[in-house]
Order: sequence, then C-alpha cells, then structure tokens
Amino acid sequence: MAALARGLCHIAFHVPIGQPLARDLQLLFGFQPLAVREANGWRQLALRSGDAVFLVNEGTGPGEPLYGLDPHHAVPSATNLCFDVEDARAASRALAARGCSLPVPPVSLRDAKGAATYAVVRSPAGNLSLTLLERAGYRGPFLPGFRPVPSVPGPGWVSHIDHLTLACIPGSSPRLFRWFCDCLGFHHLPLSAGEDPELGLEVRAESGCGGLRLTALQTPPGTSAIPTLVLAESLQGSTSRQDQVEQFLARHRGPGLQHVGLYTPNIIEAAKGVTVAGGQLLTPPKAYYQQPGKEEQILAAGQVPDLLAQQGILLDGHEGKFLLQVFSKSLFAEDTFFLELIQRQGATGFGQGNIRALWQSVQEQAAKVRDNCGGSEHTHPRRGE
Repeated sequence: MAALARGLCHIAFHVPIGQPLARDLQLLFGFQPLAVREANGWRQLALRSGDAVFLVNEGTGPGEPLYGLDPHHAVPSATNLCFDVEDARAASRALAARGCSLPVPPVSLRDAKGAATYAVVRSPAGNLSLTLLERAGYRGPFLPGFRPVPSVPGPGWVSHIDHLTLACIPGSSPRLFRWFCDCLGFHHLPLSAGEDPELGLEVRAESGCGGLRLTALQTPPGTSAIPTLVLAESLQGSTSRQDQVEQFLARHRGPGLQHVGLYTPNIIEAAKGVTVAGGQLLTPPKAYYQQPGKEEQILAAGQVPDLLAQQGILLDGHEGKFLLQVFSKSLFAEDTFFLELIQRQGATGFGQGNIRALWQSVQEQAAKVRDNCGGSEHTHPRRGE
C-alpha cells in the first residue's frame, strides 16, 4: 500500500543565518511572507505566491525544525517536499512496512486554529526528505506553531508550481521512479509516444554530444494540486564539458532538487518584473533565436521574436501547442538550485526541443569563440529543462 499524496503543501529549504534566500524570493520573484516561527535556534519563514509556498528554514537548531528534518547538508539546499495526506499515521505505517526510514515519527501539534499531524520520511533522492502532513480542518494561514505575518498583495507573477526537477546520478532514475510510484502513488507521465517508463525520454543534441534522460511522474486524477515530478540524469557523450545536471551533482555534492518550475500566466510580464527588481535570468546564445524556423515558430505562437530574445525566453512546441520558459541564475552562491518561469499555451511537455536547441547553439557558439580566440573557450553551457 502506498502513502497516497493528495497535494503539495510546501517546499522547504535549509540555509545558514544571513543567507538572502527569503529576501530574494520576496524582492525578486514577488513572494509574500505568510507565517513565521522562531524557536530553538531556527527561524522558519513561509512565503507564498498564488498556490506556491516555500518554507525557508534559517539557522542550526539543536533539534529538528517543525515539519522537516535538518539534513546537515554541506551547502544551502532545497531539502524537503511536504505532501498532504489523509492520515499521517497510516501513511507512516505503510512506508515503514516498505522499509522506509522515518527519522521523525508521527507528531501532533495544535494551536487556536486547529491541529495537524506530520511525519518525515527519508527519500532515496540524495538529501531530500518528505513530510507527510495531515491538516484537514486547520483554519490558520499556514500550520500550527506559526504566527501569521501581515503583508500586502504581491505582483501575482506566479500562480502555482508547475513541476519539480530532481538531478539524479546516471542510472538511478529507474530506482527513483519505482520508489515514488510504490511509496507515494505516482505513475508514469509519458513525454513521447510508446515511452518505456524504465528508460524515460532520451534527449540528445543533434551532434550526439551528451544530452539528458527525462522521466516524468504525476499523481492520479483528483490530486491535481501536486506538480509533475521530473527525474533528470545525464547521458554519456563525447563532450568534455559538464552539462547542467553534472554541474549540479558536483556543486550540490550529490543528487537533489535542481529546480522548481513556477507557472506564470504572463511570462513576459513576469520576466520583466524579475529583471527590473534586480533578478538575474539566463540569456541563451544568440544562435538559439537564429535557428532555421525559430522565428516562424515564435510568430505562430503569437509572440514577438525580438521581445522573447530581449528577456531570454525560450519557446518550444508544434501543432498550435507551445511552451515558453526562462531560467534564473542560481539562488545560491554555490550555483546549484534555481527557478524557472514557465507559461503553457496548450503544451504539456518540458521543452524537449529547447534542450536539443540549446545544446547545439551553445556548442556552435563555443566553436566560434575557440576559432576567434585561438582555441581558448570562454563560454559556459546554459540550462535546459
């Protein structure tokens, strides 16, 4: 029996004192403070934009923070996914019966707004843990133990979390896929016709130099509040350059949550708002927008090529269904976790065409730089999905 997840409550981060993640989420991405807790060496601040909620755990307390686990990870990191479940104790028993480790057994908390019960289970995805939360009927702004934070309405750039992407060690995707299916009730979301869930979708650059393997999972109907989960691992290639997954594994010192896709109803407005506020979005090579047929594709989507290029927004799709996406630079000095803004015009994938195009355009740009600089290479690969 799986511990069926019904919704995503929040994503938790662990950062050292003074790390500006909470500030950056507010000032750069339009999140608003929701609730706070300060006790036992921890400052826990929940921030919200639409239905997307992040919990920033700052400090190093002697015990575990509420609703999470202190992983003592080497670098700041997204460390916990908190899922709503119908019965936290029953879910805990089901996972324990499957051999899962529960470092925080079921705990019940209550305040004037009601009660909640939670437990924390270790996942096989690096330092990522999962909180199983039962909070039916709780009437407070966040969770028991937190006090509300007055705030003004935000800009509304982000409406919800579209997807979560885990950077995985090569060859580990099938094991992680089975774990999330068996333990939390996820199932395979094909990204291509006839796709084998054990193999996922291979997205290689046209040159054959590297690429990614993507495996997507979703929960059954009735749990639409849970974002799609994407497992990403590197494919073997002849290039000596690290791709974005390999870079994450090295800098994060293991697998983990690489990025969160934030859905926006207006990506041009959102991207402009982020940059005006001082946020840094990645700019793809000019060669990306100069691909044969790219301008026609952008126009077919009802967009303006020059406007997308100015904001660094990527576009992928066909047959009248399109996807627009833009990536932030890392929110941490270690160049690990980042955010994505995504807008869908009927498309349900994750920019597979953009992966190929970015790989190819980066390599072409690098070759030109080498030619112009006598063999020296000064470019860096950009992130794809």
